[in-house]
Amino acid sequence: MSDSTSAGDPGASIHRPVLVREVLQFLDLGPGLVVVDGTVGGGGHSKLILEQVGPDGKLIGLDRDPAMLVRASHALADSRAILRHGSYAEMPQILDSLGISRVDRVLLDLGLSSDQLADASRGFGIQSGTQSGTSDNPLDMRFDPSSGPTVSDLLSTLGEAELADLFQRFGEESASRAIARAIVARRSELTQWTVADLVVTVAQSAPRGPKRRHEIHPATRVFQALRIAVNQEIEHLQQFLSSALPDRLKAGGRAVIISFHSLEDRIVKDAFRDQALWQNLTPKPVTARTAEQRMNPRSRTAKLRAATRKAT
Repeated sequence: MSDSTSAGDPGASIHRPVLVREVLQFLDLGPGLVVVDGTVGGGGHSKLILEQVGPDGKLIGLDRDPAMLVRASHALADSRAILRHGSYAEMPQILDSLGISRVDRVLLDLGLSSDQLADASRGFGIQSGTQSGTSDNPLDMRFDPSSGPTVSDLLSTLGEAELADLFQRFGEESASRAIARAIVARRSELTQWTVADLVVTVAQSAPRGPKRRHEIHPATRVFQALRIAVNQEIEHLQQFLSSALPDRLKAGGRAVIISFHSLEDRIVKDAFRDQALWQNLTPKPVTARTAEQRMNPRSRTAKLRAATRKAT
């Protein structure tokens, strides 16, 4: 956790934020509010939040990815915006460092940014190993490239059973055992795994029926599972919902969380069912309108849930 600094400048964000109208509706913003965007990304949601909190409001943007903070600084060149490097699970420590005890609103958008997917050097996207015609794009996938093992490290060290469990739990991949077996069998050929190595291994090991319209790439669920695992995304979300959020959101304050796969959505849904802490504002998840789904295909799987913090 640190101030927003980064070597180099990746430029302005190309990411298009999802469910913008719905986010603003459920945040119910007003002048003077202090808002935390725990996944600030390129600053798309945060820029709109700043427009509604007035001259005395404040936006605290957090992100684990230093490159995203640099992008956010382009969109949020405003004295009311404070950007910090760190996980939303570290919100209490970051707020303490700023002399802030509690905040009025909190937003999380748990989706992967288009900017991250477009950066072939990070290995987030399946296409980064196929469209370029090369096979040496690294399999990293860490949000914070300065700490922790890479996805390549996981593929080289985890046992077959561990890999199969990971693909099943975090990717809901039905061919998890066959894929794990193929990965372990191929290790002797590789010193470091690349995007193309994994794509080819999954495609060769996962049985598929006749191709259907809109069918996802065979490796999509595996990439998702590995990204979740290497960044400990579920652990961060659980810690945030169990302590950081209820401890630091004011009574009457609102939390809005957007998730993109069923495991995360279930965790958020279960947390907001705690009637001692929350007034649930979304008994059913809010999804993107048809028009938005047409304009921004990544919004198709987005699910928004919101709740108001009760006084205790």
